[in-house]
This record gives sequence, C-alpha cells and structure tokens, in this order.
Amino acid sequence: METPSNSYSSVGDQVLPKSSRAQPRARALLQPLSTKLWKFRFEGFENLPESGPAILCPNHISFLDSVFTMVHAGRQISFVGKAEYMDSWKTKYLFPALGMIPIDRAGGSKSEGALLAAEAVLQRGELFGIYPEGTRSRDGMLYKGHTGAARLALKVGCPIFPVGIIGTRDIQPPDTFMPKFGRECTIKVGRPIDVSRYMDRKDDHMVLREITDELMYEIRELTGQEYRNTYATKKAESIPSETALVESSK
Repeated sequence: METPSNSYSSVGDQVLPKSSRAQPRARALLQPLSTKLWKFRFEGFENLPESGPAILCPNHISFLDSVFTMVHAGRQISFVGKAEYMDSWKTKYLFPALGMIPIDRAGGSKSEGALLAAEAVLQRGELFGIYPEGTRSRDGMLYKGHTGAARLALKVGCPIFPVGIIGTRDIQPPDTFMPKFGRECTIKVGRPIDVSRYMDRKDDHMVLREITDELMYEIRELTGQEYRNTYATKKAESIPSETALVESSK
C-alpha cells in the first residue's frame, strides 16, 4: 500500500483521494477472501462501463455496503464518508487511501468541498459512489433521496447507476462490530440514468428532483425495500442538494 502522504491531496480544505495503487491491491486481496466468507450474487454488473466517469448510487443499510461495492466494482471508485473517520488514527490514512472522500456533516461550505472533490474524481474518468439517502438506514427502510448525485451528473455529464444491496444488514447490523460469516449478499446494478436529456434544463432545480425521483424508484425496484417519504437523518452524509420525492408508482 502506498505511504499515507501519497494517498490524498486536497481541494481547499477538502481531502481529495488520489488515484493510487492502494485500492486495486486491496481489491485483489479482499475479493477472493470475501467470496469465501460470504455468498454473493451479482446482477447487472455488465451495465457498468469499463472506462470513463460514472456515479454509483446504492441504498445504504450497513457499513459493509461501501466495502463490498469497492471490492467488487472492478474499477477505482471513491465514496463519501463522514469526516469523523479522519479523527481516528485507525482510519485517518487508510480510508482516503482506499478512496474515501470525507465530508463534514455540518453542511454549508464544508460540505461543498466534497462536491468539488467528487467532481475531480469523475474528471479523472473514475467511478464515484454516493448514497442518495445520505446515511445508513437504521431500520432497513429506503428513505427520501437528496439530489447531490443528480447535480454532479449534470455538471460532469456522466450517467448515474442505481445500485441495490440486499443482505448486508443481516451480515453486519447497525451498532455491531463483527460481521456474521456465511450469510448471503446480493448486489444489483440497474440500468443507467442518462442525464443528457436534461442538459437543456440543467439550471432548473425541478430537474434535480426529477432525476432523483427516477433514481429512488429504480433503487426500490432493485431492493424491494419499503419506501419512507422522509429523510433518514437531518445531518445527511451527502453532498449539497435539493430535496426530492419518489413517486408511489411510476
């Protein structure tokens, strides 16, 4: 693994992970190990492009969601994560080296830095992952989406992929330290949402809502989760956004 000093740079006060060899090395080690410890089922991974920028938007039910997505995505991917990880020596260097973009959940200009860092990742032609719900669902339900992913996709001009993750909450429920081995996990990649059709209205805030409506609907179709028309938390781990509602039917 690369030395910590080479793991990340910065955009203003925002930590920006560099495209390093740490993540591919970790993936080479953890991918075969994970398939021995758990039973995986993958669907739709052929939808992911082999190159070029794209945004992956999974539901969020366990700490392992980011780990499993990183391990099995097959490409360099950066995720946003709470800035508190930077306060611990255990994670301060490791997580950015593996692609985490820390975000201050206080919001405002501090959260805006995460958007700039994510844009830089996409401009490098890599994958960026963000949870539209903003934080982990404590009860396994699917919550209202924030529109940061839509905003970023319109700015960069890249597709959004809904991702449905099933089973990680059973493997490692909230507030537990050790995962349960031998359990099943399903990861589904949905059809891409092409934002190019919205480019002539990209400055319209209603467009952000339309895209996020479609995204949340697709995630719900992949996971079968019950939807709740409210935010999972007031302090969401999300890049700045407008709010959006998912329709009860398409």
